[in-house]
Amino acid sequence: MSRGTLLRGMGGFYTVAGEDGTVYTLRCKKKFRHQHISPLVGDEVLFTPGEGEEHGWLEEILPRRSVCLRPPVANVELLVIVVAPSPEPDLLLVDRMMVRARQQGMALLLVVNKCELDGTLAERLARQYAGAEVPVLAASARSGEGLEQVREAMRGRLCCLTGQSGVGKSTILSRLLNRPLETGELSEKIQRGKNTTRHAELLMGGGLRVLDTAGFSLLELDAQLEPIQLKDCYPELQRLEGACRFQPCYHDREPGCAATAACEAGELDRERLERYRSLLAEVRQTWRERYD
Repeated sequence: MSRGTLLRGMGGFYTVAGEDGTVYTLRCKKKFRHQHISPLVGDEVLFTPGEGEEHGWLEEILPRRSVCLRPPVANVELLVIVVAPSPEPDLLLVDRMMVRARQQGMALLLVVNKCELDGTLAERLARQYAGAEVPVLAASARSGEGLEQVREAMRGRLCCLTGQSGVGKSTILSRLLNRPLETGELSEKIQRGKNTTRHAELLMGGGLRVLDTAGFSLLELDAQLEPIQLKDCYPELQRLEGACRFQPCYHDREPGCAATAACEAGELDRERLERYRSLLAEVRQTWRERYD
């Protein structure tokens, strides 16, 4: 058997790149259906190549390092979250994605595209996420500004670009990979992009391996996440562990909370803390209803 990486799947057929870069078309063994396992783009697999015009067979899915269901991809090492001045950034969505990435052990990168529209947005976000151990890079897919820094940050890791529709993910990919990709136009009336990526696909080129996925604007938190565990996904809150009056502390306005004190002292970004508390309320509600 040969080893490879699943690039895309459609209509029961799967495209896999072997270790030498050769691309194969495969069908899936029935055992996966019986085991209720679905191959995901990004999976490392073992397969038997076909002969002549016959397709080969996907034999085994190797253990996954990470799994995302929205979008359905596997083994992401770096989650690249793209925002832009237009449409207006949904930072609560950004924080949701960061929480899910932390749970999966992914590294994070925040890219502010269309920086020519607002040169201050990247600086503001860099201040907000200064304690979150998330690099913030300004870029312009239109002019090419900052794309080399983005490329270097992505090189050598299986990456996934995600974010709201209309922020320019496909355009960034097109520039980074030097290949044409379908892009949409931002609706001036509703300020939302037309989703042009309909299937997840692993794209390779220029030393990059990038998962091109459908844009989305909603992301649910893990229903099994205990409320007290949410703060563990925030490096800036982890550094305050043990400094609060009461233990454990949820950092939700309890008396003597070190997070509140750090915020009042300007050491913790107020907006970031407020969004954390909004997510905490959501996690608490989900936790209470988990057996309903």
